[in-house]
Formats: sequence, structure tokens, C-alpha cells
Amino acid sequence: MLKITDLQKTFNPGTVNAKVALNGLNLSLDDGDFVTVIGGNGAGKSTMLNAISGVWKPDFGTIEIDGVDVTNMPEHKRAKFLGRVFQDPMKGTAPDMEIAENLSIAARRGTKRKLVWGIRKNERAQYKELLATLELGLETRLSCKVGLLSGGQRQAITLLMATLNRPKLLLLDEHTAALDPKTAAKVLEITDKLVTENKLTTLMITHNMKDAIEHGNRLIMMHEGHIIVDIKGEEKKKLTVEDLMNLFTQASGKEFTNDRAILS
Repeated sequence: MLKITDLQKTFNPGTVNAKVALNGLNLSLDDGDFVTVIGGNGAGKSTMLNAISGVWKPDFGTIEIDGVDVTNMPEHKRAKFLGRVFQDPMKGTAPDMEIAENLSIAARRGTKRKLVWGIRKNERAQYKELLATLELGLETRLSCKVGLLSGGQRQAITLLMATLNRPKLLLLDEHTAALDPKTAAKVLEITDKLVTENKLTTLMITHNMKDAIEHGNRLIMMHEGHIIVDIKGEEKKKLTVEDLMNLFTQASGKEFTNDRAILS
């Protein structure tokens, strides 16, 4: 479902501020893979997601989604393949619009638009049913402005919007990092449910080693723009945080120094 081949990206090339963000990155995801991604600051995690999304073009290498080469495809055109949830709960929704209106925009994504009278009755019933699965009481608040909701509620709605049309690839960019631990756990529970029920191929960046181990069927660790650890199946299930830190040291020759990840 995703194939990245020898991806390279350097920011500010030829200057004193040159930064190699991706350094020969290779990654293949099978249909239905749920891959967690962890690494230190500057490892290239978000740069990889931005390259997949088309935020910027790589200097070298290719990106294929479901057999389609999207390397040179503009961001708005490859969006039909993707669903994405950002770290900031404010980014995924329109705060001045109702919950139902936000869901309606997501449902119509990638389709031809025409003038119709508001949201149809059957659509509202569908959205109510979908919101009920989140178990947050939002099914009774379809007319509520999204800007009035908590960060966790907004992130849950963003997840629902990102998965509504079953994208080829779901990208989660530290989507629980801005939430308190209890809310983050609930959003991760919703994530697991949506990914499993819709059989979505997913890449989830996290700073939390415990979450990286507990969620998904595969774990990759990045360092200096490429993958240094790739674990799946039974081997992943047996991992501990200490194991993961030791694997990083063995693969990179350095101590893992991301305090945020260690403290989490």
C-alpha cells in the first residue's frame, strides 16, 4: 500500500544551515499494516509524513501509494489517497462550523460539488450513528460548534473525518501529544477501533515508547533520516521500553537522548 524508495531530502542545501532530514529512506507497508514510528528529535519522522503528503518534494527517490507513483503529484491531488491527523487538535476541523457540517465536508472530500440545501436528513442520521461509536456523547450535539469542544473531542472528530472515506493510507502525526494522559488513552482507543474496523493501512508517529509498543502490528525506529530498527509480529509483542532503548543503542552506536520519549 505504501512503497518509499531511497528517499532523500536536505533543507537549506549549500548553506551553513544545511540539514539532511531524510537520508536514503526505504519503507514498504502491506495493506492493513498499522506501523508505529518512534525516534529522537530530528530523526525525520514528520519530514517523512510531509513527503508522503506532498508538503514538499524529495530531492531524490520515489513514493508509491497503492501502486501509484505520487512522487511528483501535487499535494491537493494526492490528498484523495490520504487521511491525516495532526498533533494540534485545532488543525483538523473548522471551529466555527457545526459538528455535522465538519463531517459533511469530510464526506464530500474528493467528489464533485453541487448546490444542495444543507445536510440531508439521512446524512444527519448517519453522522449521529458514527459519533455514537466514539462513546463521547457527541451524537446528541450535531449542531454544536466544534470550537466549543475539548481538545480530545476535537481530535476524535478529526479521526472520524480522516477515516470517513477509508483512505488508502492514514497518517497520524503525534496526534495524542497535546492531550492529557487520560484523554490521550481514549483517543488511542478510538484510533485502534477505527483502524481495525476499516482495515486501514496506518503510520502513527509517537514520542511515547510504551504506546509505540502497545499499538499496531509493526514498529520502526528512525535515526538521522533513515530506519534503524524494524520489528513486527510476536517479536514486537514481547518488547519492553528497555529493549527498545537497547536496540537503538546497538543500531545507532549512540544513547537514546529524547527526554520526552523516555519520560513518557
